[in-house]
Amino acid sequence: MRLVLDTNVMVAAIRSPAGASAEIIRLSHKRKLRLLASATLAIEYEAVCFREEHRNAASLTALEVGVFLNAIIDLVEPVPIWFLWRPQLRDPEDELVLEAAVIGRAGAIATFNLRDFAPAQNRFGVAAMTPREILRTLPP
Repeated sequence: MRLVLDTNVMVAAIRSPAGASAEIIRLSHKRKLRLLASATLAIEYEAVCFREEHRNAASLTALEVGVFLNAIIDLVEPVPIWFLWRPQLRDPEDELVLEAAVIGRAGAIATFNLRDFAPAQNRFGVAAMTPREILRTLPP
């Protein structure tokens, strides 16, 4: 499955290594999922994950967060953004995720913010699912 991670899923993966978000990243490392991201979305991942509140909650140093992010970027299939559909969603910050998903032909967006991504299903055929829902759809 081709998948775009909302930034809140990246934060959850850092803060809860035993959770569903971290499992999605482990499965992408095993090539069971294909992560997609644009350069702009990767920059947002970095900006948010380096926030002190998230580093402290995860008990990680800035160096450790950097190593985590570099590992994620090594797994990601880059999605070049060459046109925009904005605005499509209620929250302008979610547009980065939607653009990467549509242009990258993702099967789903992994997010904890299902309500804001609901229009993506109807307009673009991209499902918004929680990490746990995504894990349930995968074959054993």
